[in-house]
Amino acid sequence: MDTYGRTLPTLLLLLISLLTTSTQLYAEITTGDPELDALFTEYLDARSAQRAEVLERLATLERDDVRPLLQGILDGNIMVEKKTSRVVRVIKRGRQYELTTLLGNEELGTVKKRALKRLPLNNSLRSHLRALIAGLGLGSVNKQERLEAVNALMKKPDSIATELLDNYLDRETDLEVITLLRTVQARQFLSSGDPAKRLEGLATLESDLGSASRRAIANLADNDSDESVRDAATLVRLQQTRRVKLYGYVETLFFGLSLGSVLVLAAIGLAITFGVMGVINMAHGELIMLGAYSSWAVQQLLPESLTTALILAVPIAFLVAGIAGILIERLVIRYLYGRPLETLLATFGISLILQQAVRTLVSPQNVAVANPPFMSGVVEINSVLSLTLNRLWILAFCLLVFMALLQLLKRTRFGLEVRAVAANRGMARALGVRSSRIDSLTFGLGAGIAGIAGVALSQLTNVGPNLGQAYIVDSFMVVVFGGVGNLWGTLIGGMTLGIANKFLEPWAGAILAKILVLVFLILFIQKRPRGLFPQRGRAAESH
Repeated sequence: MDTYGRTLPTLLLLLISLLTTSTQLYAEITTGDPELDALFTEYLDARSAQRAEVLERLATLERDDVRPLLQGILDGNIMVEKKTSRVVRVIKRGRQYELTTLLGNEELGTVKKRALKRLPLNNSLRSHLRALIAGLGLGSVNKQERLEAVNALMKKPDSIATELLDNYLDRETDLEVITLLRTVQARQFLSSGDPAKRLEGLATLESDLGSASRRAIANLADNDSDESVRDAATLVRLQQTRRVKLYGYVETLFFGLSLGSVLVLAAIGLAITFGVMGVINMAHGELIMLGAYSSWAVQQLLPESLTTALILAVPIAFLVAGIAGILIERLVIRYLYGRPLETLLATFGISLILQQAVRTLVSPQNVAVANPPFMSGVVEINSVLSLTLNRLWILAFCLLVFMALLQLLKRTRFGLEVRAVAANRGMARALGVRSSRIDSLTFGLGAGIAGIAGVALSQLTNVGPNLGQAYIVDSFMVVVFGGVGNLWGTLIGGMTLGIANKFLEPWAGAILAKILVLVFLILFIQKRPRGLFPQRGRAAESH
C-alpha cells in the first residue's frame, strides 16, 4: 500500500512535467515576424475547433505572402523545429529535410525527420484551408488562378463571407469568372433563411447542371418549409432532369459517331477492294494492325515529339500497309481470282502469318501508343456533357480521309480506271486499261487506307497482334450494309451501325447490342441483298 502511495504522486508529477514540456515546446514560437509569431503560437496551443478561427485571421492579414503561407500549411511544407521552436519551411531531400526560414530569406541547413514536428491538421481544417486559399485566389490578376479559386469554392460555397463575395463580384470584369461567382452566390442563397433569397438562388441555378446544385435543389424541393420555394424547386428539378436526359442522348450520339468513324476507317479500304475486285480479304484486319504498329514504331523513334510522330505515322503507315497489300495481291490473290472460297482461306492464312510475325518480331504483349498533347483532354460543354478530344479528332480525320479518297476516285485518271474496271472489266480492257495493274494498285490503296485506320485506332486503344480481329467482322458488316463498293454507303452504313450500337448498349448491354444489330442486318439483307446503295456494273451483275 505504501508503494502505491509513493508511486501515484510520482506518476502524477511525471505527467504534469510532460504536459508542461509539451506546452513549453510552443511557448516561444518564432517565425521571424512578430505578427506571425502570435498567430502560429495561438494555432499550436489552441484546440482543434479553435484553429479554424486562427487560420481565418491569418487569411485576413494584409500581406503578400498570406496565400503561400496557407498553401504551405495545407501541403505540410511548414513545420516546427523542435529544438528551437522555430517555424520553418522544409523541402524533403531523401531522408533529410532542407530548412529555410518561414519568410524564405535564410537557409538553415538540413535535419532529420525526428527533429521536426508537423503543424496539427485534420480533414476539416484541410477543407477550410482550401476554401480560404480559394477566396484569396479570387483577388489574383491571373484569370486562370481566379477560375481555379472559384471552382474550389464551388465545393464549399459557404466558406467565403457573403460581403467578400459581393466585393469580388463588383470588381470582376471577366464574364466567365462572373458567371461562376454568381453560381457560388446562388448556392449560398439556397441556404438563406429568407425565402426570397432562396427563390433568387433557384432562378440562377436553373441553368447549372452541376451535381452539387442539383442535390441542393432536390433538397429544397423535398424539405423546404416554404411552399412557394418547394414548388419552384420542384419545377427547376424537373427542367434540369429533362436537360440532363437530353444531354445524355447527345453524349450517346457523340459516342455513336465516334464508333461509326472507327468502323468507317476500318471498312472503307475493304469496300474498295471488295467492290472492284470481289475479293473477300480476311487479312484486312492485320493490315490495320500493321498501320497501328507503324504508329508505335515512329513514336519509339521520336518519343519527345508526339505530335510530329503522329503526323509522320500517317504516310508511313499508308506505305507499309499499302506495300504489304500489293505483295499479297501479286503473290497470292492474283492466282485465285474467280475462286472466292480459296481466296478467303488464303487470306485467312495470311492473317495468321502476319499475327505470328508481329508476335515474333515485336512482342506478343500489347504496346501502348501515347496521345499527343492536342489529342489529350476533353471539351467540357457543361457539367454533364464532355467530349473527348481524341475521339473528336478521329471523327474529323475519318471525314478528311473519306473526302480525300472520294476526290481521288472521282477526279483522277486512276480513279476513272478503277471505276471502269469495277463497272465492266472486259470493256475496260478493250479500251486499253491494264486491269491487272489496276487490281494491284487498288488492293494497295485499300490496304494503305487500312494502315491509316490503324494509326487512328492506336490513339484509342492498346496496339497488339489481335487488334485487327476485333474489326474485321464489323468491317464486312459495314460494307454489306452500305452497299458493296459504294463509298457513300460505307460512310452512312458505318455511322448508322455505330450510333445503333451505342443507343442499344445502355439497356441491352454491349454483347446483346451487337447481337441485335447483327439480327437487324440479316433481316435487312433479306429485303435488300445489295445494301443501302447498290453498285451498278460488273460487281452488281455477278450477284
